[in-house]
Amino acid sequence: MIDRELIIRKLALITGDLAELRAVAQRPREEYLASVRDELVAERLLERMIGRMIDINYHLIVERGHPPPADYYESFVRLGTLQVLLPDFARHLASCAGLRNRIVHEYDDIDAARVYEALQAAVKDIPEYVRYIQQHVEATGTT
Repeated sequence: MIDRELIIRKLALITGDLAELRAVAQRPREEYLASVRDELVAERLLERMIGRMIDINYHLIVERGHPPPADYYESFVRLGTLQVLLPDFARHLASCAGLRNRIVHEYDDIDAARVYEALQAAVKDIPEYVRYIQQHVEATGTT
């Protein structure tokens, strides 16, 4: 059974982090790239938000009776297949799984310019993800 409280709690945490991320995203690219602090803040916030999105994805997939996805990327794609997200949007979002993995596992080789680009996309895409998930939870009337 889908745990509505769990999903709503995670969405609230994502939304809170998103507010902090927007402050960093508003910085001009050159200022961002010159600030190690901004880079670290952006990376950590992105890691947390993407991790929570993945948690939600897996929960929705498994609790609907489907086998768990093979990887984090597939968790987004599967939500498109299950019509929780629009398929094109789900495939677009799936790339954030790779970003999360690079941040977590390859922190010595992270390209700050690519993270800045991802951060610009995230402030547009993550609110849309949150809306889709909220609509799905409301439409399914889960407990």
